[in-house]
Amino acid sequence: MTNYEQARRMVVDHVTPAGVEKVLLLEAAGRVLAEDYVAPKDMPRWDNSAMDGFAVRSADCAIGTVLKVTDYIPAGVSSDEAIAPGCAARIMTGAPIPPGADAVVPIEETEATAESVKLLQQVKKHDHIRFKGEDVASGDTVITKGTLIGPPQVSLLASFSAVLVPVYRRVRVAILSTGDELVDVGTEPTASQIVNSNTLALATAIKLCGAEPVILGIARDDRESHRALLDEGLKADVLITSAGVSAGDRDLVREVSAELGVEEKFWKPGIKPGGPTAFGMKGSVPVFSLPGNPVSTMITFEEFARPALLRMMGHEKVFRRTVSGVLKEGARKKAGKLNFLRVHVTLENGRYVASTSGDQNTGILKTMLRCNALALLPADRTEFAAGEEVDLHLLDPTLELEV
Repeated sequence: MTNYEQARRMVVDHVTPAGVEKVLLLEAAGRVLAEDYVAPKDMPRWDNSAMDGFAVRSADCAIGTVLKVTDYIPAGVSSDEAIAPGCAARIMTGAPIPPGADAVVPIEETEATAESVKLLQQVKKHDHIRFKGEDVASGDTVITKGTLIGPPQVSLLASFSAVLVPVYRRVRVAILSTGDELVDVGTEPTASQIVNSNTLALATAIKLCGAEPVILGIARDDRESHRALLDEGLKADVLITSAGVSAGDRDLVREVSAELGVEEKFWKPGIKPGGPTAFGMKGSVPVFSLPGNPVSTMITFEEFARPALLRMMGHEKVFRRTVSGVLKEGARKKAGKLNFLRVHVTLENGRYVASTSGDQNTGILKTMLRCNALALLPADRTEFAAGEEVDLHLLDPTLELEV
């Protein structure tokens, strides 16, 4: 049996970035930069004022000095008029420093009229000037390949008028649910039917990690339906199925996938919930065959499929953050499999405290509503005491901001 860590590593080792495309700058937000960005120019492009005030020659400036105001330089305007001895130019923030000036005096440190300005504070050379290239020098690598593009990166790229940005492509992820018992959302189920919630839950999880879900529908419990829809799904960048992956006479996913050329890498990776999970490859297309129970589907997507999708879209950090925390209640399990305990984590006195989110039966979907982390209970242990330290996978990224 492949264990959990081996299975997770096997997944990310089998996938590579799906490709690169150039997109408009705003569309690059939330994507991963595919090439180093080298500054084409200095920033600032010229020496400019950091304050509203007066451009002066520092040699002329002593406390109490009165200077003649000979020019006005608003933002967006440059002046070729040099500052003569005993003179100053009124200047606004961002405006180019005029010839001859080597300092700016903030307006609040002066007494000014239209024609003159009296200096109330000591002035030093280079005060309140932003010099050409002091932020970024031309030729500097300012954003490295693999960086997730957020507001600071967009601001810098916009400052250099970068219209198109090379980013890793969003992957298209085909989703297939299986089973005669399933009906689509909006259809009232009979006593023997189940609403297909897995497809929409998976589509939501896929969208939240930046990929594009492609909903294939429901494969019925016959080989023809499975073959047609699995074959269609293999045209996407990734295929994810739910249900039909155990060993029952109607569990056809693995068998039909193999007939279509999917090479299975592992099945049943020693975990609970999610034991029947399978992973395979057809060429460059990863195939995740997840259990049909909604709790198991969400957990196995989180632990196996999500890291692969992120890797394929160029992310360097693909796993959720793992922290140590303490169990608020004791827990028991059978030996032999790593268990994912659904927990609600809080920060108490500088440490993470994990309380169970409810009945751990995989049929209890509401436990996922309160769950913001998974506690990893090792395969070789059976009992865990209240107060014992365990590893936690944080599902809620806001928890990472509290430490």
